[in-house]
Amino acid sequence: MSIVKKLSFDANCEEKEKYTAQNGDEFYGDNGHTVEMDMQSKYSKPKEAHWLLRRIYILSWIRNYSREQAFADLIAGITLGLTIIPQSIAYAALAGLSSEYGLYSAFIGSIIYVFFGTIPQVSIGPTSLMAILTLQYCADKPVQIVIVLAFLAGLVELAMGVFQLGFIVSFIPSPVTKAFTSGTAVIVVLAQIKNLLGIRLKGIPSFGAFFSNIRPGDAVLGISCICVLLLLRLLSQVKFKQDNPLSQRLKKVLWYISISRNALVVFFTGLMVFIWTKKSSMEAVPFILSSKVSSAMPSIKLPPFAFEYGNRTYVFTDILHELGSGIVVVPIVAVLANVAIAKAFVKDGNLDASQEMLTLGLCNLAGSFFSAMPTCGAFTRSAVSQASGVRTPMAGIYTGLIVLSALSILTPYFQYIPKASLSAVLIAAVVFMIDLAPVKELWQTNKKDFFSWVGSFIICLVCGVELGLLFGIVVSMVFILLRLGNPKIEVSLKQQEAIYYVHIVPHSDIYYTGVDTLRTELRSACRLYRNDFPVVLDCSRFMQFDATFIEMLCAVAKELGENNVLLILQNISLKVQQMLPAVENIRFCNEDTQLCSHLQEKETAPVEAKV
Repeated sequence: MSIVKKLSFDANCEEKEKYTAQNGDEFYGDNGHTVEMDMQSKYSKPKEAHWLLRRIYILSWIRNYSREQAFADLIAGITLGLTIIPQSIAYAALAGLSSEYGLYSAFIGSIIYVFFGTIPQVSIGPTSLMAILTLQYCADKPVQIVIVLAFLAGLVELAMGVFQLGFIVSFIPSPVTKAFTSGTAVIVVLAQIKNLLGIRLKGIPSFGAFFSNIRPGDAVLGISCICVLLLLRLLSQVKFKQDNPLSQRLKKVLWYISISRNALVVFFTGLMVFIWTKKSSMEAVPFILSSKVSSAMPSIKLPPFAFEYGNRTYVFTDILHELGSGIVVVPIVAVLANVAIAKAFVKDGNLDASQEMLTLGLCNLAGSFFSAMPTCGAFTRSAVSQASGVRTPMAGIYTGLIVLSALSILTPYFQYIPKASLSAVLIAAVVFMIDLAPVKELWQTNKKDFFSWVGSFIICLVCGVELGLLFGIVVSMVFILLRLGNPKIEVSLKQQEAIYYVHIVPHSDIYYTGVDTLRTELRSACRLYRNDFPVVLDCSRFMQFDATFIEMLCAVAKELGENNVLLILQNISLKVQQMLPAVENIRFCNEDTQLCSHLQEKETAPVEAKV
């Protein structure tokens, strides 16, 4: 808090003497400094936590961890484990990988986040976004490339956190994010239709070939699973007429059944196939089944930066060439999704985005040492955690242990899971991410955002999700540049105490890119009013005042001075005033009384033109 100073201006003084300040201590006495110190101590910001507590975030809450919190986290962790296991298996299938790779990602992400994560509801693991991007960049390629992609994505995310590059996400506006999410969901649904109906054709089949290759068994199973999943989803919305202990317990049971719907569908379809094979044979099963997994227990090893596959030896540069733009697109999309989820669930609005990036980077880096695919947070799992009453990130420990148990016990049974049921789980999960509501709203409110949404959505479907996202970012940057170069400026004729003046007020921030537009408006206003009135320029929206502003103001002041017009700069700071050279027809004001004084000065003593 600073003590008020009285400022006086004399245009006839030397450059370095034209500003004089009188310290407020003469008016407040010696007690001014004491009052200021008392106010600063009373309203000072809370002391920032030690950097170690902010980075290894578990240290900030583990000392106060209570038994009540532990029990709540246990329930939430078990519930989330039942949700993430079938999701991980399905997302691994979507990415073109066998089941264990999804579970590797689920267990290591859940455990790492316990130590470094800041939002209890966030659950790091496989997602539809990461699966579809992995499929796009690693389709028909060795699984080692997927593991290196996870390592590189983690490295980029870690660097973004270290250098605090979270502002990059700010350049992706909400309509583009919604279009990208909806486009990705549509791609997932279209990609899973063939597995849902048992179609084994590669590429995009013709209309006739598509229907002629539908397997009745897979189609019936897949559609039935979707119907069951949608019906179970509605169980959580059942309302009872009476609110009593019995109805509350029933509601809780229905809620648990609802959130466990994916696990139930995968379990019972797998059990059905298992019983079928025991009574007959694997060949007699009328469904396409998942691939057989020989060994699924994770082991720590370096990511394969060089390996042999088939008749080819891949080195690190070959892997980089294969991944291409995915090295940048995958981590940016992961950060975008993770920060959005963290913002949705943060309690006090104080989100440490850099810490979330660091944590996500560590999860992917650690995951690459366990042969995991790229990961990030998921809204569905975060919603389950929130509804389960999670209290701290410790719930991730229980989730990770459940996933590890599944890897050690259930591995031999993954081969009995029908692909149609996994496709049903994926479709039922992502279909609600398709949000077409913004189209009508944006068309009515903002045509630019409408164009961004439609363009991003179409390009995601036609050219790929990374080009759709890039299109949205580029369009948003273009709109920003256009706004910076063409700021909105209001020009009006006003009156104060019988004295008229031209008032020029920018309605958007003005950087050096908008200086030419401002100069044009100033000249147009003077021509309109024939240089008959003083010009008052509101400078409160001037940003990053530099030499371009100084040159423009001096040039405009000179033109106005030639016509005996006074230029009054309103709401301009002392620091900026001192940057301007002494010009006879420039005055400064921050209050209405000062403005009135300068206007009366013009009336009584007109400004002489500078020779």
